[in-house]
Amino acid sequence: MNKQLDQIAEHFRDARRIVALTGAGASAESGIPTFRDALTGLWARFRPEELATPEAFAAHPDRVTQWYESRRQGVLACQPNQGHSVLAAMEEWAESSGRHFSMVTQNVDGLHQRAGSRNVLELHGSLLRWRGCESGNTVQLPKKAQTEFPIRSVSGEMLRPDVVWFGEALPETVFSAALQATAQADVFLTIGTSSVVYPAAGLIDIALEAGAVTIEINPEETPFSGRVDHALALSSGRCLQGIFDRL
Repeated sequence: MNKQLDQIAEHFRDARRIVALTGAGASAESGIPTFRDALTGLWARFRPEELATPEAFAAHPDRVTQWYESRRQGVLACQPNQGHSVLAAMEEWAESSGRHFSMVTQNVDGLHQRAGSRNVLELHGSLLRWRGCESGNTVQLPKKAQTEFPIRSVSGEMLRPDVVWFGEALPETVFSAALQATAQADVFLTIGTSSVVYPAAGLIDIALEAGAVTIEINPEETPFSGRVDHALALSSGRCLQGIFDRL
């Protein structure tokens, strides 16, 4: 394992452009439940499709916004973990040495930014950001838990979480930026993602086709484990720290 980490660190030093793609596993060490795991307690009787679609919101905006508010409060109660902190440090190391580092995430918890990452592309949006249903204007809700549903802005406009629901496309500008960064990457990391949710998982194919050195960090095997250059069956925090210590 040490030899493999040495090789990966050497790839980092040789690279000019580095891209990291993170999934739910990257936030697991912070205690953030996966999307489906979040359906517990009062919400256990619902299926995700009953809470995370435009149709569900149109039919029951109070129910949907209450569930997303409960998830927002859960995220605010958690802290970035070692993996988040190391990725932020990697970005700083890269930028200070004339390299480019892109952080692409499927997560909606905002923990990368709280850990200090700056160049973050949120493919699925953010629980911490809400937007007007008519205006499209985004707002940051107060940290204090909301108690009236559906949630409305100070002007009375109904708000929805600024996340991608089932049946909705990824934000075009964000995904285009992720595609461009991946196509130009010298090193591509996939961290804590099952690599089965598309179109995000398709970025790995693009990295492979572009000839990037590909690195998977995931305790569980994925469809790409046998295709990447380095597959590390470790937790993200421990593994990323091992790489960073060698830079």
